[in-house]
Amino acid sequence: MKTRAAIIQRVPGAYEVVELDLDAPRTGEIMIKMVASGLCLSDEHLTSGDLPAGMLPMCGGHEGAGIVVEVGPHTSGWEVGDHAVLSCLPGCGRCRYCATGHQNLCVLTDNFSMGSRFEDSSSFRLSYQGRPVGQWCGIGTFSEYSTVSTTSAVKIPKDVPLEKACLIGCGVNTGWGATVNSAQVKPGQTVIVMGCGGVGNFAVQGAAHAGALYIIAVDPVSTKRDQAMRVGATHGVATIEEATELAKQLTDGHGADSAAITLGTLKPQHLQQALESVGKNGIVVCTSLGRATDVDFKLSIFDLTLKQKRIQGSMFGAVSPSWDILKMVRMYTGGRLNLDEVISKTYTLDQVNEGYSDLREGKNVRGVIVYS
Repeated sequence: MKTRAAIIQRVPGAYEVVELDLDAPRTGEIMIKMVASGLCLSDEHLTSGDLPAGMLPMCGGHEGAGIVVEVGPHTSGWEVGDHAVLSCLPGCGRCRYCATGHQNLCVLTDNFSMGSRFEDSSSFRLSYQGRPVGQWCGIGTFSEYSTVSTTSAVKIPKDVPLEKACLIGCGVNTGWGATVNSAQVKPGQTVIVMGCGGVGNFAVQGAAHAGALYIIAVDPVSTKRDQAMRVGATHGVATIEEATELAKQLTDGHGADSAAITLGTLKPQHLQQALESVGKNGIVVCTSLGRATDVDFKLSIFDLTLKQKRIQGSMFGAVSPSWDILKMVRMYTGGRLNLDEVISKTYTLDQVNEGYSDLREGKNVRGVIVYS
């Protein structure tokens, strides 16, 4: 069948909305009619080349939700009409990582940047003018329809609004998990969140849920700081230097217990600044992506060792998608997770570049493409 989708054909470049050919689902696959897709900054990193795509053209989008319109042969557990959130990372449920509670590191993720089927780098479901087109993270949610592996889909109740739930496929769990899982925030602690976009707002909510006493939101854009304050931050400042000093004032000079880096674009100095902001036994958690060529940053070995600090990468918030996506859906419907407040503007598929322009200019916290 045909589908309209936003693809990247060259880097650096911009998204182009074109008509693609989409294959029917095979065994272990479903076809989704997309209802909504979040505009995560990671997808813009593809257009700049900061995050190298495994191939071009590439259909962007890795944060979406929709309705099943076709089920592949011999594919159990799914029916036409089911509602699903698509996970930005797949989970096979069988490999050593899935089996030990680290589904976000599933072996299938080793091939996610190619945009092909996870098990076969030569197998694609989209094409443009006879050329194969990759699906970013294997799902390509910037498309009206998408054929995906069931390892990337989580069934959710039909009464949950999909234009809100789409964020749970990446940003919600990435931010929430950064503080709850990776930083292991405990009641009474002091937490710094560097960057108050969509992921940062959910990191703030996670820290508040875990019982942090002080949550310092850092962002140069005042509207983003204000939004973070509305969902649980206790303080808002423009710079990490201000946050570091404030954390010391609030803790008798010790510093923050943890700092979550949830910036749109990571630079080496951000890690150094975050390390300086935490005290003894402090944890720095990094969810952000930067240029693949940025490999060096300054680090005080003395500070790291003698103050027992830790730098912790956090892929998708260290969650297990097949369980945690549904868990966060229930948190939302139970009134324990704010989604509506974080979505500041909606766009059509044709407005995808406008959405990213607004994001760069600080005009939205989290934008969402809503399909007709």
